[in-house]
Amino acid sequence: MRAKRSFRPTRRNFLAGTGAAIAALSFGSGVGRAAEEKKLNFYNWDTYIGETTLDDFRKATGISVKMDLFADNDELLAKLKNGNPGYDVIVPTNDYVERMIKAGMLMELDHGKIPNFKYLEKRFQDAKFDPGRKYSVTYMWGTIGIGYRPSKVKGTPDSWKYLYDSDEYAGRIALLAEAGTVIGCALQYLGYSFNSTSAEEIGKAADLIIRQKKNIKTFAADNGQDLLASGEVDLTQEWNGDILQVMEEDKDIGFVVPKEGALLWQDCLCIPKGAPHPDNAHAFINFMNDPKIAAQNALYIQYATPNAAAKELIAKMPDGKEYLTNPAIFPPPEVMAKLEEAVYLGEERARLIQDAWTRIQAA
Repeated sequence: MRAKRSFRPTRRNFLAGTGAAIAALSFGSGVGRAAEEKKLNFYNWDTYIGETTLDDFRKATGISVKMDLFADNDELLAKLKNGNPGYDVIVPTNDYVERMIKAGMLMELDHGKIPNFKYLEKRFQDAKFDPGRKYSVTYMWGTIGIGYRPSKVKGTPDSWKYLYDSDEYAGRIALLAEAGTVIGCALQYLGYSFNSTSAEEIGKAADLIIRQKKNIKTFAADNGQDLLASGEVDLTQEWNGDILQVMEEDKDIGFVVPKEGALLWQDCLCIPKGAPHPDNAHAFINFMNDPKIAAQNALYIQYATPNAAAKELIAKMPDGKEYLTNPAIFPPPEVMAKLEEAVYLGEERARLIQDAWTRIQAA
């Protein structure tokens, strides 16, 4: 959910002296056990992490991180479906967390090795998709909406109609390449639930997208924000933080959550079954939840942190108010009321979505 970044030094200055402060962080009982080599294999969305965070972790623990990147949850699931190829920490979204739990793909967490879990807001210390947080810790949360270029678009594109049901910006539109998200937002535009299990409703959503394909420039693999920034499209379906990142460098970019509603998601840190370095994985999850690190990371990538103590630190920073009061990061109540959280509804529903997506791609 997540974007290629350019270096922005102002986002790195707010914790001046971070390197000196790292020695004081709490890492939990699993750090640095002699039985494990000092390595960690991390499978993450495209640069969905602070610029020096992995190096900070290495300096604090001696554990070197190798990070591989995936473009969407479907790619992540496919990579691990037939066995873990060697990853220690992965970052699935909430409904995929539940899907992986039920498939026996995740390792149960040892919360004794994640003492910084206590800093999460209470609402993130439990979840319907993972009761008791046995398998996951929220990393970031947010929304999806429309990124657009105000100089090229008439008014505010506050409806999914602009992307799904109009030829006004033909050839200047990008949708995501993730099946469940694209079809889910089409369902919302049609007045149905993002989580509909109706074959008829999912079919209607697929038909809508197929009719619109002639106007869509591309289904973007997690780079719609780059297409918008480069001027290749004027409207794109994207994760809020990805658009906020490019907005910082281009004032002629906006973001809006459509009036029909949108997706509310949580990305989570999990340890897949068969992780070769489980102690190091627990140490990494704990490190990412240290308030100083969580604050630094959230300010850099411009997504909403679930860490209450990190938000308290951010409030004291020079640009902290801008982050905490930005409605594109922390939506106001009236927007939150329109959002739906994706839930896992079984493999039959997953098959309906995949079949619809196959039909869309083949059309």
